[in-house]
Amino acid sequence: MASLNVNIKELKLKNPVMTASGTFGYGLEFADFVPLDGIGGIIVKGTTLKPREGNDYPRMAETPMGMLNCVGLQNKGVDYFCEHIYPQIKDIDTNMIVNVSGSSPEDYAECAARIDALDKIPAIELNISCPNVRDGGMAFGVTCAGAASVVKAVRERYHKTLIVKLSPNVTDITEIARAVEAEGADSVSLINTLMGTSIDIEKRCRRLSIGTGGLSGPAVKPVAVRMVWQVARAVKIPVVGLGGIMTAEDAIEFIMAGATAIEIGTANFIDPTVTIKVRDGINSWLDNHGCKSVQEIIGVAE
Repeated sequence: MASLNVNIKELKLKNPVMTASGTFGYGLEFADFVPLDGIGGIIVKGTTLKPREGNDYPRMAETPMGMLNCVGLQNKGVDYFCEHIYPQIKDIDTNMIVNVSGSSPEDYAECAARIDALDKIPAIELNISCPNVRDGGMAFGVTCAGAASVVKAVRERYHKTLIVKLSPNVTDITEIARAVEAEGADSVSLINTLMGTSIDIEKRCRRLSIGTGGLSGPAVKPVAVRMVWQVARAVKIPVVGLGGIMTAEDAIEFIMAGATAIEIGTANFIDPTVTIKVRDGINSWLDNHGCKSVQEIIGVAE
């Protein structure tokens, strides 16, 4: 069998397959379907400093090649996570990673600092696609200054592996990637969802309560692969690729584009065993092509 081990700075993964935040709960919800310790990393649902109710329903809509969602980061806050969720997941034998969101750099930093104190959480993923309440609601991740301000604040108070999740809703994603790298990001993950909407022509209204939502699923994959390819050549830190991965072949595309690891999101809703199938599929592909390690194909696509 080929070696599937990869590293994201100090974070050691037994294989390059991780789960995307918001699509795998806290991992516990999938324990009846897959061996959780067989996944390289589990990125749990978005966590904020204070509890959030999320957006009104309806907040999900199916599309021909994916789905739209505007869940709105519903969660019970970081203190609830530390007191009630962490004890249940801390002994799962894989990398348990927390996705952190906020409405100001100070919110992000305080949330990250509380997670920093948890011994069995080796990394966080910063969701910088959140609206900046001080800047009229513009997402932090769509400007270099906004993205950098969050990473700088978090880096001062968080001392483990820091992955920054980039928004695709920008003119040049490589500029954002370089900005967060300069402020101390250990890795970048991309892409987050693309902004979209859907209209019910019988009701003559949009299908989501707030009008727009994030598009995920197979439709976004070519965009995601292109952005991963660009960013991998623009920064020196490891890149994590995600966006529409349904099969091992999809995952290998991202790896050849330059991703050290990948995340699977929407596919978990269709097949709760997809993470293990993709892991095994990558291994089979490597064996069939005479590769001794997944490292051999990272970034090989010119």
